[in-house]
Amino acid sequence: MAQQIADRRDVDFVLHEQLGVERFSTEDKFADFNKKTIDLIVSEARNLAVKEILPTQKLGDEEGCKLENGQVSAPESFHRIFELFTEGEWLAMSEDPQWGGQGMPKSVAMAASDYFVGGNFAFMMYPGLTHGAGKLVEAFGTDKQKALFLKKMFSGQWAGTMLLTEPEAGSDVGALTTTAVRNDDGTFTITGNKIFISGGDHDLTENIIHPVLARIEGAPAGTKGISLFLVPKVWVNDDGSLGEDNDVVCTGIEEKMGIHGNSTCSLALGGKGKCRGTLLGEENKGMRAMFLMMNEARLLVGLQGFACASNSYLNAVNYARERVQGKNLMQMMDKDAPGVPIIQHPDVRRMLINMKAYVEGMRSLLYYVAYCEDMIHTSDDPEVKDKFDGLIEVLTPVAKGYVTDRAFDICSLGMQVYGGYGYIKEYPQEQLVRDCRITLTYEGTNGIQAMDLLGRKLGMKKGKAVMDLMGEIQKVIAQAKETPGLEAMAGDVEKILNKLGEVAMHMGATAMSPDVMKAFAFAHPFMEATGDVVMAWMLLWRATIAAQKIEAAKKKDKPYYEGLLKSCEYFVYSVLPITFGKMKAILATNGAAVEISEDAFGGK
Repeated sequence: MAQQIADRRDVDFVLHEQLGVERFSTEDKFADFNKKTIDLIVSEARNLAVKEILPTQKLGDEEGCKLENGQVSAPESFHRIFELFTEGEWLAMSEDPQWGGQGMPKSVAMAASDYFVGGNFAFMMYPGLTHGAGKLVEAFGTDKQKALFLKKMFSGQWAGTMLLTEPEAGSDVGALTTTAVRNDDGTFTITGNKIFISGGDHDLTENIIHPVLARIEGAPAGTKGISLFLVPKVWVNDDGSLGEDNDVVCTGIEEKMGIHGNSTCSLALGGKGKCRGTLLGEENKGMRAMFLMMNEARLLVGLQGFACASNSYLNAVNYARERVQGKNLMQMMDKDAPGVPIIQHPDVRRMLINMKAYVEGMRSLLYYVAYCEDMIHTSDDPEVKDKFDGLIEVLTPVAKGYVTDRAFDICSLGMQVYGGYGYIKEYPQEQLVRDCRITLTYEGTNGIQAMDLLGRKLGMKKGKAVMDLMGEIQKVIAQAKETPGLEAMAGDVEKILNKLGEVAMHMGATAMSPDVMKAFAFAHPFMEATGDVVMAWMLLWRATIAAQKIEAAKKKDKPYYEGLLKSCEYFVYSVLPITFGKMKAILATNGAAVEISEDAFGGK
């Protein structure tokens, strides 16, 4: 059975029927991207992903990365697909053609990335981080830095990374010890050690450009004194040619649970005192600049987790159609009854519809965040820009934290559908579980995403961003109430939306009170409850469209629309009642987690 990646019918539904992204072609910025062009782009992305990238997923996992004689090598199978990927100019799909981009809408690029990341997310980390680093150069670089680095990064001739984490400064970036000393020529000598650097060193490109967080001598302590620097692996001369090695040395590659195809490196900067960098942006404002890349990276991580879940679901549903095991439950007493495909068993169907509902809701959420970016770039109205910017801010911790939590659950279910075979390396499900697991941890653990939602996003713009989100959800509820057959489900979604409003008010007040520790002990459950409501919104939105189209639909489309209705029905009646329970617990805000003494945890 062939391994599966993104469902094209569902991709098209989100792009055209839910979001209507072809509308952007009426704007000068995206005039070339009509429906025909969008469909062609998605088809080309799918072909490359299915025919070339997907076959390297297992190969890359088995080959891994190697550090030999000071040189790091990526899996051999990655070299050809990296060349094909960059030749197709896929690395900078949404960026300015001036710098080697294709200038397409973010929502269309998201659809293409759905296929690419689903094909091999360990491989896609190399171009993904390169793109993020390039965006930093585009946003904060001088004209000289842009001329030297940007086009070569967006074309994939040079790669990029992100150097934040240190041995004693993981999530607490302000504790970093990497230093920068000013040189007479305007460069800085960089000294320090960084760890857990994805794609930190490899042989896919001739150079790697590292954005590095460091503290200039005499700068304030903590995050206020952090600056951002561009540190090439190989020094780049003023004419763009490559100079000498820049004293950036890989000291080790981590042996990881998953994503074996990506080189996760420890890097020593300036071990010989010869590592140079140039300031990127303003002094002491490095963290502010780095958040531009981190926000993009967090959405990429959400997509990574989702892609694992999407693959796992499609593999599982097709396996369940083919795997014959046991009799139909209604024929258990018939000794002559034949074995049936396991998709006929109620518990397998329970797992599959759970996976289906979440995969559909998550795809819509991730594409919607990209759509919000497009709305910002195609509007001249400051209020519209502000609204969609706020929606992105509020939804980012959900799109990273909640999505990856649920994605890992889905991958686990996908393994379970296969039974014992799911645990065997011969089948793809166990790798998807291993690869998916990191998405809950890096780019800010999901606990940090939850703290961000509660501590920063809930009160952002005096609560306007959250209210705008609730207003968008209410619009869909109103449409569903007017759609025959959806009235009851719309009513239930409205009830839980109102309850979320109550919970948000409670959490905001508690976070500002002496019980602040209790509030943050419930930050993750609050993110879960918020995510459940966002999923309900997306699934109800889908169901509303399906209900309006199913009568006149072509025969081949009717089962698809029926499936959208059933996904929403399942989620509203089987998941949201549990969400009400979570909300009840949040409102109680029990203090056990923060009141228990350290000794009472035991373990000594």
